[in-house]
Amino acid sequence: MQPASGARRDAIRVLLVDDHTILRAGIRALLAAEADITVVGEAADGQEAVEKADALRPDLVLMDVVMPRMNGLEATGLIKRRDPAVKVLVLSMYDDDEYVQQVIQAGASGYLLKGIVADDLVRAIREVHAGSSFLNPSVAAKLIEDYVRRVRGEEDAPAREPLTAREREVLTLIADGNSNQAIADSLCLSRKTVESHRANIMRKLGLHDVTELVKYALRTGLITLEQPRT
Repeated sequence: MQPASGARRDAIRVLLVDDHTILRAGIRALLAAEADITVVGEAADGQEAVEKADALRPDLVLMDVVMPRMNGLEATGLIKRRDPAVKVLVLSMYDDDEYVQQVIQAGASGYLLKGIVADDLVRAIREVHAGSSFLNPSVAAKLIEDYVRRVRGEEDAPAREPLTAREREVLTLIADGNSNQAIADSLCLSRKTVESHRANIMRKLGLHDVTELVKYALRTGLITLEQPRT
């Protein structure tokens, strides 16, 4: 990286999207050292990202995946549909190949893990802005491995769905960021019943927090980019 006193007039305009304030601050400070990159705004969730992208017209959105209100997958799809010229580069802590495939299908041009070194992040921003794709090496390796398994017909047999229809409904609402009370109101249930469903879902799936529930919902298609959000 080559520090400079100020950004050029033609600098790459970046919108930072992550629900962790300290992470956004760190990336902003990192990119401030680059004369050809400037951070034009920040967003703490997918809904705000869509709104800021509309208002600020960035060249590139650096996007997290799991966030409140609207996840990064849906936000990516909406941003790309509204302005196909905007590039989206995902920066996530998850290296799950299902995540990567959905992000690319949504229109993202790259996928990085949050453990990436600073120089590689800057290089990825420049390459994606220039029209190239950029995948974290470990992510690319997993995608290749998955492709080879598919070609060889080594896919595992699909497992029986462990959840009831009602539990799937509750899980979808949980993954979409709704509180227990909001879910209860939406489904005309008591809050205690919703809490019971939530406990059963976690027990059946062997999951322990909302982040893991969201990941499962994305992987199994309970949340898709085509689902409208209100």
